Amino acid sequence: MMKSTKRFEHETPHPRKWELAGYEPMLSITEKSNPITCTIDKSDSVQIVQLLKECDAEIFQKEDNRVTNYKTLYSESILRTMVDTSKQVQELLKDPEDNLIVLSGCGTSGRLAFLLASSFNNLFKTSSYGYIIAGGDKALITSQELPEDNPEAGINMLIKISERKKKVMFIGISCGLSAPFVAGQLDVCMNNLDKFIPVLVGFNPINMARPEKIDGWHSTFLQVAERIQRLEKLSKAYIINPAVGPEGIAGSSRMKGGSATKILLETIFLAAHKALANNTDITDGCLLDLLRSYEKAHSITYSHNETIAAVVKQAGASLQQNGHIYYIGWKSLGVMGIIDASECVPTFGADFSHVRGFINNGFKEMANNDGDMSTQGPEFAISHEDFLKIVLPTIHTNDTIVFIFTLDEGEVSEIEKIAHQIKVSTDNLFAISHGTVWQHMPKELKELFSITISVTWPVTLSNYEGCYIQMFQRELSTKWILNAISTGAHVLKGKVYYNYMIDLKVSNSKLFGRALYIIQMFTGQTRPKCFERLLQAIYETDELSEKIKNLEISKHIQRAATMNQIVPAAMVALMRNCPISEAKARLASCPIVREAISEFDIQGQKWRADQTEAAEDEMDG
Repeated sequence: MMKSTKRFEHETPHPRKWELAGYEPMLSITEKSNPITCTIDKSDSVQIVQLLKECDAEIFQKEDNRVTNYKTLYSESILRTMVDTSKQVQELLKDPEDNLIVLSGCGTSGRLAFLLASSFNNLFKTSSYGYIIAGGDKALITSQELPEDNPEAGINMLIKISERKKKVMFIGISCGLSAPFVAGQLDVCMNNLDKFIPVLVGFNPINMARPEKIDGWHSTFLQVAERIQRLEKLSKAYIINPAVGPEGIAGSSRMKGGSATKILLETIFLAAHKALANNTDITDGCLLDLLRSYEKAHSITYSHNETIAAVVKQAGASLQQNGHIYYIGWKSLGVMGIIDASECVPTFGADFSHVRGFINNGFKEMANNDGDMSTQGPEFAISHEDFLKIVLPTIHTNDTIVFIFTLDEGEVSEIEKIAHQIKVSTDNLFAISHGTVWQHMPKELKELFSITISVTWPVTLSNYEGCYIQMFQRELSTKWILNAISTGAHVLKGKVYYNYMIDLKVSNSKLFGRALYIIQMFTGQTRPKCFERLLQAIYETDELSEKIKNLEISKHIQRAATMNQIVPAAMVALMRNCPISEAKARLASCPIVREAISEFDIQGQKWRADQTEAAEDEMDG
């Protein structure tokens, strides 16, 4: 019998409107807009951080059968599956020569797969973990969205990494249960159960998995997920899919989806390593203790709301003035900076130079499969030396620099040296530091920063019986803070409308569908009309040839992937009933995208009012 989860319940505002049947009923949970953040586009930095705090708290929400039967992180069925998965991990860890645990995903999910595999291999001196990311290691640094649509590429990468192993646990991470890249890999695993243990991780119920046909492949993600569900009943596969609520920015799974992925997989792996080291059983109590420590990390992180908001405000001012945000990080916290920066390109239509991350010793510290990629383009210059050589001479007073470090790394002199060099060009130096109550930042270093977010961890959280829990908590805390900085800065720049990423890159099939939905929702036009305008924006013409109209969606995406402001152009053209060229000209004359759209958006305002009224009526009922 599972231990009661009552003392682990995280109280969130009730009722959660997104759980009501009438709230955006055509969308999955991960694609819905979150009622908490519906006014985030008009919020100041303090309000933005508070709203994101409330959204992140939903990760730890309790199950509420009064509204729906969605499973949550603390649901007994989810905990039971996590325990069973952890037991399988424990068995595989006993023979790293013949066994392997492979984590795979696209975008943020793939980057976290890399981070977790690298961390556990290093911390426990093992080779038991491997990772796969759609687009290969280049996707660790830059946006590589198109490979997400290629199941065959994923299959080939899985076969290659597992060919010399006897038993492989494959953990496919797809927050929305939507990535064809992961679906193909899971399909191969299910066809070879003597070798593979398939595990699906995501944050939608199975019936909300993506039902659309995958180009050039025989199944949909929904069919793959339903097949895993059948195998799970035979204890031959596992599904871990708690509902953590819609993202603060609709569809931006880099936020809660990424955080929840990190929390639940680290919990599973840490429990397995602890049980193996101590020769003990894995229990729900062990997992609950770990989950509770992550919940505590949420409280510790967001106790710094005011200082986080001050950095968000400055970062927003930098982007508004065509400046940049630079993260200067050390060790795994430097990796968190690189991950956050890489996500801004597809999410907000940003240029890679707008938000960049740098790490001590560059690719040597990253220790990725492909090694040093610094010759592959300017985006891959990620070392502190690259920053000092290439970026520092261009630093302007409009730029924001955020240092990310712990106080127990012995790097204080290096941090101080780099900070002094940057201080000559700008006073906008900020710090995120992590330490225990016994550690203090030297006064000389602290005086170099305008604001320091000093996250202090209780000594009692310093370790989880030798399992390095605090390192993972510091990474998660850093992720929450950086997500708030980059998201808040782009909100203040006007890249978000209500809580939608209206200037997203249309760079894969999922984002193409999201773009089409956003256009239709805010214009009130028919889907065919919105589809036509979207193509006109992609091909920069009001006259679409029959050849263009008959192309596969994948061809449209290939062209759109390198273009900017496709969605805003289509929206303005529909709202004003004007040519695409005129819509683009209006956008060019109004640098704040949100303002350019809101000027003409009568339908969108009506839609939002109707949504609110429908949800309130359902609650009253």
